Amino acid sequence: MALAAGLQVERLQAGPVMDLAQSGAAVKVRLKVVGDPAVRSTPGSRRPPYVVVRATVEEVSGRGTATRVRTPVLVIGSVQWKAVRFGQHVEATGRLGSVDKGGEVAAMLSSRVAPRVLDEPAWWLKAAERVRAGLRQAVAGEPEAVRGLVPALVMGDESALPPELADDFKTTGLTHLSAVSGTNLTLLLAFVLPLARLLGVRARGLTVVGLAMVVVFVVLARPQPSVLRAAVMGLVALAAMAGSGGTRRAARSLSVAVIALLLIDTSLARSAGFALSVLATAGIVLLGPTWRDALAHWMPVRFAEAVACPLAAQLACTPVVAWLSGQVSMVAVAANLLAGPAVGPATILGFGTAGVALLSADLARLLGWLAGWPARWIILVAQKGADLPGASSSWPATVIGIAVLTALCLSLVIGLHRILARPIAMLLALVLLAVVILRPIRSLGWPPAGWLMVACDVGQGDGLVLHAGRSTAVVVDTGPDPTAIDRCLRQLDVKYVPVVVLTHFHADHAGGLAGVLRGRTVGEIEVTPYFSPPAEYKRVLQLAAQHGIPIRTVTYQEKRTVGPVSWTSLWPARVPALTGKSSKTSTDEGSPENNASIALMTEVAGLRLLLTGDLEPESQRAVLATGADLRADVLKVPHHGSGQQDPTFIAATRARLAVISAGLNNDYGHPAPRTLDLLTHQGMKIARTDTSGSIAVLAPDHQLAITTSRTTP
Repeated sequence: MALAAGLQVERLQAGPVMDLAQSGAAVKVRLKVVGDPAVRSTPGSRRPPYVVVRATVEEVSGRGTATRVRTPVLVIGSVQWKAVRFGQHVEATGRLGSVDKGGEVAAMLSSRVAPRVLDEPAWWLKAAERVRAGLRQAVAGEPEAVRGLVPALVMGDESALPPELADDFKTTGLTHLSAVSGTNLTLLLAFVLPLARLLGVRARGLTVVGLAMVVVFVVLARPQPSVLRAAVMGLVALAAMAGSGGTRRAARSLSVAVIALLLIDTSLARSAGFALSVLATAGIVLLGPTWRDALAHWMPVRFAEAVACPLAAQLACTPVVAWLSGQVSMVAVAANLLAGPAVGPATILGFGTAGVALLSADLARLLGWLAGWPARWIILVAQKGADLPGASSSWPATVIGIAVLTALCLSLVIGLHRILARPIAMLLALVLLAVVILRPIRSLGWPPAGWLMVACDVGQGDGLVLHAGRSTAVVVDTGPDPTAIDRCLRQLDVKYVPVVVLTHFHADHAGGLAGVLRGRTVGEIEVTPYFSPPAEYKRVLQLAAQHGIPIRTVTYQEKRTVGPVSWTSLWPARVPALTGKSSKTSTDEGSPENNASIALMTEVAGLRLLLTGDLEPESQRAVLATGADLRADVLKVPHHGSGQQDPTFIAATRARLAVISAGLNNDYGHPAPRTLDLLTHQGMKIARTDTSGSIAVLAPDHQLAITTSRTTP
């Protein structure tokens, strides 16, 4: 293993690529594309959409020399890169950058120009792409979720999977269905091999058929490391569950597979995807048979196997999933059990659709329509499961938290077979789980009783919630991500939102609106009179129209009351002339959208909270000039704590607590060190969502206090 690790490091360090990356050198390279390009964008970011794609450098020219190499890199390119195809050779220019050591690539190549294509992919890759395209075309007429899920089920093609559905899959533990995993291959082999046996194929012929299907699967899903890992793990799981020899043989097979993969690529040792794949397979092959036999004492064997496999896989993966996401899915086993019967038909019909698409588009559409019906059931399970109040539970992603969770999982591993073998014990366990899911208890002290305002951890953006009664809250901004704000509101048990205030139309404040509307009654949406950027403004109008929610424009110095919450609008007193496009600059200095942010002086239970949107110094000084009383107990620091703050404005608030809503490791440098120094100099206590998670403001016994959703690192 040490030798393999040495060879892996040598492969990454061979040649000048890493040295050039450390100095940020501009280079010209010849690349082989070894991944499918993915278009990415950062909500609320000034950065335009960009493309991420894996590639191998075969020749690099820099500092006057040209060297032939074979070094893996990650390309971050302009949108023109989305036209490159898996297996192509291209020529490009760009700047190399360093990456963390121990990863799968040696450097990052940033390229702002279109690459020059040198050749076409191999014939078999072009054939695979025709099959993939044929499947996408065959389901093009289906609903959005269906046409995204079927290709994902069949060959891990997640390009059309709606983000909301992907989030629901994560919540319900069904992500393995939409990604390339051993499940896809196992289902394919479980269908093809018995069919071949019925057709008279025996012995070595079955082996040949099985290996041929493995090759077809790998080619269609792309011969990338994740696909090869999935193929190996799928074969191990299928052989263990279908063969003889018991858990010892299964453990040996799994051990050999893991060691072989690590010898080939030692960077897998730090890959979360590899860890989850191995743990899921280990759970199925080591725990699955025992738990299946325990359940088979009182239920049919087939049904017992359907319960045991997802239960074993989920339990084995739970600590790692919690470490990565900070959550534990409470519905994963039930969701997998309910979705399981539809996965096979959807996958097999999808494979059939892909093959038939090469012969007849009309017949392929028919098969695609048939594949869509079991896919609809899977989608329904994911959506309804994610909507349950206790679908997922927050868990501290700390060493102690994961150690405690691991200990709990191990205790279940030791004793669960005794519960599974007894129907009454199983019934009691299911009743208890149903109570937890339908009536979730507070998760490790979060949210705290008596909260007045919560700054939700929505990443790089603002999402503020003001307590306005039982299951009722006023929401000020929604962050960039619908899932994040929806999760926060679920944790706070908010079901009715009388007013949503959007301080301005940048995506990091309005992009998550759909999450607030998801499963809740919303009375109205209050917005700034500066309707820019136009695209985001139109999106808000469309969402409001779809849900029948009125939109009103805030007026200067208006006073409003909703239950125990009251507020006065301090800004905007004037609005810059609309130009028809955002004038947001590279530094946001003087951004009209930011300067037209709604600023509110809010009172809840006698506590004064100054909410400032993204006001910049220009508008901060203008607010001061109005003579408004800015004294507050809590200041929501403008613009995520950017370095553009007016010291006189900050001092005028006399706040005791400064709340900063910013994303962890964001690329804007928020909050700025000089702003933190300014707040500290004013004697304010600072609370940050990037380091503490969601922040709840309380006033027990009229004393200002905060509680956070996670331990500060």
